[in-house]
Amino acid sequence: MAEAHQAVAFQFTVTPEGVDFRLSREALKHIYLSGINSWKKRLIRIKNGILRGVYPGSPTSWLFVVMTTLGSSYCNVDISMGLVCFIQRWLPEGCGPYRSPETRTLLSMAIFSTGVWMTGILFFRQALKLLLSYHGWLFEMHGQISHFTRVWAMCVRLLSGQRPMLYSFQTSLPKLPVPSVSATIHRYLESVQHLLDDEEYYRMETLAKEFQEKTAPRLQKYLVLKSWWAANYVSDWWEEYVYLRGRTPLMVNSNYYVMDLVLVKNTDVQAARLGNIVHAMIMYRRKLDREEIKPVMALGIVPMCSYQMERMFNTTRIPGKDTDVLQHLTDSRHVAVYHKGRFFKLWLYEGSRLLKPRDLEMQFQRILDDPSPPQPGEERLAALTAGGRVEWAQVRQAFFSSGKNKAALDAIERAAFFVALDEESHRYDPEDEASLSLYGKALLHGSCYNRWFDKSFTLIAFKNGQLGLNTEHAWADAPIIGHLWEFVLGTDSFDLGYSETGHCLGTPNPALAPPQRLQWDIPEQCQAVIESSYQVAKALADDVELYCFQFLPFGKGLIKKCRTSPDAFVQIALQLAYFRDRGKFCLTYEASMTRMFREGRTETVRSCTCESTAFVQAMVQGRHLKANLQDLFRKAAEKHQNACRLAMTGAGIDRHLFCLYVVSKFLGVSSPFLAEVLSEPWRLSTSQTAQFQIRMFDPNKYPNHLGAGGGFGPVANDGYGVSYMIAGENTIFFHVSSKFSSSETNAQRFGNHIRQALLDIADLFQVPKADS
Repeated sequence: MAEAHQAVAFQFTVTPEGVDFRLSREALKHIYLSGINSWKKRLIRIKNGILRGVYPGSPTSWLFVVMTTLGSSYCNVDISMGLVCFIQRWLPEGCGPYRSPETRTLLSMAIFSTGVWMTGILFFRQALKLLLSYHGWLFEMHGQISHFTRVWAMCVRLLSGQRPMLYSFQTSLPKLPVPSVSATIHRYLESVQHLLDDEEYYRMETLAKEFQEKTAPRLQKYLVLKSWWAANYVSDWWEEYVYLRGRTPLMVNSNYYVMDLVLVKNTDVQAARLGNIVHAMIMYRRKLDREEIKPVMALGIVPMCSYQMERMFNTTRIPGKDTDVLQHLTDSRHVAVYHKGRFFKLWLYEGSRLLKPRDLEMQFQRILDDPSPPQPGEERLAALTAGGRVEWAQVRQAFFSSGKNKAALDAIERAAFFVALDEESHRYDPEDEASLSLYGKALLHGSCYNRWFDKSFTLIAFKNGQLGLNTEHAWADAPIIGHLWEFVLGTDSFDLGYSETGHCLGTPNPALAPPQRLQWDIPEQCQAVIESSYQVAKALADDVELYCFQFLPFGKGLIKKCRTSPDAFVQIALQLAYFRDRGKFCLTYEASMTRMFREGRTETVRSCTCESTAFVQAMVQGRHLKANLQDLFRKAAEKHQNACRLAMTGAGIDRHLFCLYVVSKFLGVSSPFLAEVLSEPWRLSTSQTAQFQIRMFDPNKYPNHLGAGGGFGPVANDGYGVSYMIAGENTIFFHVSSKFSSSETNAQRFGNHIRQALLDIADLFQVPKADS
């Protein structure tokens, strides 16, 4: 086969006359181009490192300072106040480049100018860090911005520079502050008072007081010391102890999914859709490597931390007996592909050139057309990543640490990402509500062995061209993968496009070597472990009830007429729905970001507040006047918005208590208060999916180009997981999960309660609703 020969740089045969070498010019050419491409990337990283290191300064500003110093010298004005002469005296005399007095003078001026320039950069950075530590703007009413905040915004814009790169602001972001113990405990007790009876609350108050007076001061000192030393006092421990040390399956328990555009269809050709999407993903990765992506900015002026983006590609979670590790590579030139029980390695480049969408389509079609059967044990191999982490770590060490198994596993773990070609078709049909839930289930767990749950993300392509993602959670939070997904879907729809027959544009290169089948040698003992992991994963997947639906009566446009934030509106509706569903309230988790701080990730907003429970009880009683209900709702919404602001500004509850608990374990200190707080179940876990982080298109012009967000499994066995995306002015998507094994929960029942709660609250404000 000609393609196979192209993959070999040289061949040799032994003859009586000696060894006969036959070099392949084409292969050597590709090796040469790959080396050139590698050096280009290194030079780009060096250049970006320099530009990032001197931001908000630039080579142009340095040249301006030098020219100013030289100009003043020619005008006989010494702006250095004698420092140039002082530097000149310290320069070595005699032979060499310093012999000429003019050269010594010029060099002294350049050194002085560089010093002034660097001092200015450090000053601007510290000034910007100080300015970004101000969060008063978050607590001001919309449309009522103070003069102080206006001046602050002008100063931030002035110091932020002209064209920041992705990581330009990292050193200017403030560190996450450590709250005082008294403030955290006060907010904690306030958050549980309405969930406990008088006796339980008194007991918890006693434990809290004892902890605050006896144990907490010592723990807090260590935490403050860490906050001085580390970039973020929470994030590394959160990643390790919440994610990497978890021994339960990643599937359902940790990984989450993201849906495709659901109201438009670009093509039905599976390979063509992948051709465009994979090409767009590598284009995004190239921008990421070159730091050409603009940092996300709140209000257009406050930069968000970008460090989570570093491990988006070329990243795999490696299992361990006690803890997993995240393996991240600086580059990867291939993707791993799964189809009908077979694994393939698909190269993304030809030499130094990224394959065009039409070439990638051809390569994926070759995989789809490949008739070869799976090797023994290969079909369900990925079930190891869906089962228990200890079992996976043990079998990996025993059967995948050498030989062809290691080589094949390396091809998967060292891939840019994982691609799953499914034989099923899924798509949201507005006339068939169940279609969205089936689509979500396929993305959440699939068949339990057709996703590589350890990869940073798996790109899933269904037979009809519909796509989705299954994402590992340790490396980053949902808004990060959402940023990539927005870019990819926008590029696919508006930049790359398709032919009239649904194929990628252009002409393929049939001379490309086909994707490479990965070779395995999986013994029966290993196959038994694979089957065991599959049964564990299948039981977990079969227990998940997922109910996804599109709420059509209204969206954020009409919610704003209630003069409240859309997120607060939905969260209070969730409280009303949960009370109607279970007849009681519960501890509620809402994820909020802390990315205004360096290496910030998330904080918990405790959405079930005293104010929200008062509103819900008044609604359920049905005896209150509408004006009273409106007043109670506004108080609940204001409380929720304030809790979100506190969480975003580092004054949350749960991350502080979590870190105090970690310190107590390091010191061997027992704390009944911390042990009880961290064992409390979150029976209602919620999250809002971010959208329109980047403006790839005008949503008003293309209102149907909407994704449906994504979802996750329930956190508690007898609880609900609720993800929602306020997808525009007129619709909201919900993803509700629970477990069939719990007699107390039912995802569809709870979803119907959510619908009704939204309608009932809207009726309070006489918000007109469209027909359902």
